[in-house]
Amino acid sequence: MKYFFSLLLSLSACYAIAQQSLPAGQNFYDDGSAGIVYNKELSFDFRLITPRSFGLGVNIGQLKSYDRTRFYNFEFGDIRHPQEDRQSFDFQFGPSNRVSRSFIYAKQNSAFVLRAGMGEKRYFSEKAKTRGLAVGMSYQLGVNLALIKPYYLEVLRSRDPGSGSAQFFVNEERYSTENDNIFLDLSRIVGAASFSKGLNELNIMPGFHAKAAAHFDWGAFDELVKAFEAGIQVDVYFKDVPIMIESPSVPHLKNSPIFLNLYLNLQLGKRW
Repeated sequence: MKYFFSLLLSLSACYAIAQQSLPAGQNFYDDGSAGIVYNKELSFDFRLITPRSFGLGVNIGQLKSYDRTRFYNFEFGDIRHPQEDRQSFDFQFGPSNRVSRSFIYAKQNSAFVLRAGMGEKRYFSEKAKTRGLAVGMSYQLGVNLALIKPYYLEVLRSRDPGSGSAQFFVNEERYSTENDNIFLDLSRIVGAASFSKGLNELNIMPGFHAKAAAHFDWGAFDELVKAFEAGIQVDVYFKDVPIMIESPSVPHLKNSPIFLNLYLNLQLGKRW
């Protein structure tokens, strides 16, 4: 009977070791002990970017070791000029009493961006091996494709400006040097045109970007990804991005090819 129990304990130990072992090609902890380790990761980004911008992205990751993940990132967001100032006049025009939309004064174009990049995240904390809070950093380099859409305003025009009984009407217009005196005249602005206006007039601008962030992961090797990032990013284009109007009427506005921003990012996803 004693030998039977010894054999049973030996078989149990072998079974436990077999259960903990990982198939060939899997990741191992540096100290040689096996744990719950995944190979792939898919997560989604929800980013708030200064000033008042956003970014929605997806990350496709490969876990190289318990403390290092390489990923590909694809993101859509917008680009804001630091001096954009949204205004609203609550303007009502005509018998319909239609209330005007809020608008951004002296804005020439809306800018959106598609980013594609490759990066890594690394954990500094030993908590990465457990279900505690893992602290690390992430960094990324990639390319940009900016989508430039003309910004249309609803402005007041006169059918017969030379007569004393001129009739006014609302016209949707984009900025040009010919309508500078109207487009920048606050007394003639009704409000912004609908967002769809100008979608068929998109222009593209290539560029590149870099990101670096402090990374905090609640359970770096849980099946569910629950992480938070606080970081900095820079977008660089090969010429000024024409968001605002550069005119003697608004001499304080200047466009730039470089955008340096801070961001907060919520990351949710799954590992397998």
